[in-house]
Amino acid sequence: MSEQNPAAPERAGHAALEDQIDQWRGYVRRRRAISAADVDEMEDHLRGQVADLTAGGLDDDEAFLVAVKRMGNLDDVSREFAREHSDRLWKQLVLVPEEPGDTSRWRELGVVLALAVASGIWVKILLDAAAGDDLVLVRNAVFAVLPFLAGYFVWKRRVPWRVSATLLAATAALALVVNLYPFEPGPHDEPGMTLFLAISHTPVVLWLLMGALYAGGAWRSGARRMDYVRFTGELIIYLALIQLGGGLLIGLTFGTLSLVGVDFEPFLADWLLPFAVPGALLVGAWLVEAKKNVVENIAPVLTRVFTPLTIVMLVALFVALLVNGPLTAVDRELLILMDAILVLVLFLLLYSISARDPLAPPGIFDWLQLVLVGAALAVDAVALTAMLTRIAEFGFTANKVAALGLNLVLLVHLGWAAWLALGFVRGHRTFGAIERWQTGYLPVYGIWAAIVVVTFGPLFAFA
Repeated sequence: MSEQNPAAPERAGHAALEDQIDQWRGYVRRRRAISAADVDEMEDHLRGQVADLTAGGLDDDEAFLVAVKRMGNLDDVSREFAREHSDRLWKQLVLVPEEPGDTSRWRELGVVLALAVASGIWVKILLDAAAGDDLVLVRNAVFAVLPFLAGYFVWKRRVPWRVSATLLAATAALALVVNLYPFEPGPHDEPGMTLFLAISHTPVVLWLLMGALYAGGAWRSGARRMDYVRFTGELIIYLALIQLGGGLLIGLTFGTLSLVGVDFEPFLADWLLPFAVPGALLVGAWLVEAKKNVVENIAPVLTRVFTPLTIVMLVALFVALLVNGPLTAVDRELLILMDAILVLVLFLLLYSISARDPLAPPGIFDWLQLVLVGAALAVDAVALTAMLTRIAEFGFTANKVAALGLNLVLLVHLGWAAWLALGFVRGHRTFGAIERWQTGYLPVYGIWAAIVVVTFGPLFAFA
């Protein structure tokens, strides 16, 4: 029987303490001014503090909390590191590493550009094959772009082949459903009701499936899901910036060439846009990964600006719905816009949670978020009442059932989120309970979207 090494760390019997230290380490690593080596040094100091405190009679949880408190405010630590190592902040903005011999970032950029070109070629093939049939493009555009982004995640995260094969099979099944179901066209060759629902819900399913690839196959991990939420928010910011810059550049080019008699529009429609759109998505994803959390400081600002504005909008919408006649008179397009607003509120809530310090005590902004969720619940209740009233008077249709289902899913999500937020601001729950609920509930949206895509066509006669 081998003798145990007395110098080995006694971490096996302290799983809870190790989990807490892992969470603390992840929080510290998100500070841009603190490098991995600095985090290691700080962790060693933290462990030394914990060891001294446990030797003095404290249990693991008490020792950890006291040691973290002694470490000081991490935002102050970040600022101190930034002052002492300001060159790191500039290096964070460099697209490729300056260290000689380090080619990993160049290799990753090469993979991203190759996938972007391949996606552009596939989009170009799809455009030529459609031959002016807009429905073909609408059905397959998402399948021509997102699988290449999924390929980037598979390569970067080294996803197990079984997970990749399973998700590829699910994506192929969705493509077959969208393309082979005998959907009836709408008026003026527009998508019919069930086809429109299938097309609009397919990207939701695919995006949530890609979350499993982004997590490296560890789709059960709440922390990885929250990382994916954070990635999505930062990707939207990068895409908005790329779109603004690209739109300005294209506009200047178009105007300049038109003055010298060159028609730029055919090249723009036939070649530039088919490659630019998927290229922007892949390059934006690479920027998020390469410069992870460079825009993290923007997230709290955005959420603090838009949360009160969204509350005002929701209250105004709630009052307008109540005072402007019976709920049966509510227009269908208005109900659709209400659903879009509620989804926007949900994303704002998720993004603000992903950017919040989980160790910070409740403050005024947490109360504002509770008001935001309460206002969203009130609007959702009015929308549900209007939908049920319309269904009772006019009968079931595919879009009514889809909207009703989405609102029920939102009602459960927002309702329990409000209950947890109330417990947090009153000091009865930790912030971790809110975060776990948000990430744990996300697959419900993917399940509902998949039900709409796969079953609504046959249920409603492909109308």
